[in-house]
This record gives sequence, structure tokens and C-alpha cells, in this order.
Amino acid sequence: MQLSNIITPERIVSSLDGASKKRVLELTAEFIAEESLIDSEDIYQGLIDRERLGSTGIGYGVAIPHCRVTSLGDDETRGYLIQLNQGIDFDSIDGQDVELLFVLLVPESTNQGHLNLLAQLADCFSNDQFRRDLQLATDSDELFKIAQRAFKTAEA
Repeated sequence: MQLSNIITPERIVSSLDGASKKRVLELTAEFIAEESLIDSEDIYQGLIDRERLGSTGIGYGVAIPHCRVTSLGDDETRGYLIQLNQGIDFDSIDGQDVELLFVLLVPESTNQGHLNLLAQLADCFSNDQFRRDLQLATDSDELFKIAQRAFKTAEA
């Protein structure tokens, strides 16, 4: 599975408003539910349960919340890029507020596949220019183009 295959223009949010980690995850789950027809409470609970194991804030203003979703088929991994309109405390390892989220939903049956995607995401988001470009993007279309370009480059 490649990063460029799990994200679509419909899975991008520009300038999401949320004042706390919990509220951002709640709004994100609602957005995903509308796009995917997966129950928002299932998504939210999965993301919160994962956060309880340890923050998904990887540093540099980025978090990669992720969880398994029982209603996804074996080949239905989904990615969502969320740009926040303000930094929020996400208990990140470097203490910085988070401005960018990449939410990864994977099937219950997945094993190594989602770990590979998480590693690819961490690698992409370690690039200063990529993060800066995403932070400065003004709409969802721009965010999608920036992400697709970086993901395709990472896959090459």
C-alpha cells in the first residue's frame, strides 16, 4: 500500500478549528464519518484509545493519529490530512503544539502494512520544507497537491 493511494481530495481539511486535542479528534471523526460512512463514535473512540497508549504527536508540529477500524475491508486503508487553524497541545514528544495531522485508519486485519505507512509518513513529515508548505497552504486543493507530490517522491 502506498501513501498516494490512501489519500484523496475529499480526505483533506484546511483550517480546522479546534481548541484542544480532544475537540480536534472529535471534529476529525465527524468529518471522516461524513466522507466514509463509518460511525463517527467508532472513529473517535479508536483514536482516543490509541492516544491513551501514548501521544501520536511525532514532533515538529505534526501528529499522526491512527487506529484500526473493524468496518474497513482488508484493502481499505484510509488517510486524512488535516491542517489546523491554530496550534494545539497534543502532548507531542518535543512539546511543540500540533498544526498538522495525518489520520490513518486501517482495517482490523492489518499488521505490517500500517507500520510501513506510519514509517513513510514520519519520513515525509521530517522534511522541513514539506511541513512548511503544508502549514502555509491556503486551501484543501493546495494541501492535496503538496501531499501527493511528496508522497509520490517518497515512493520512488
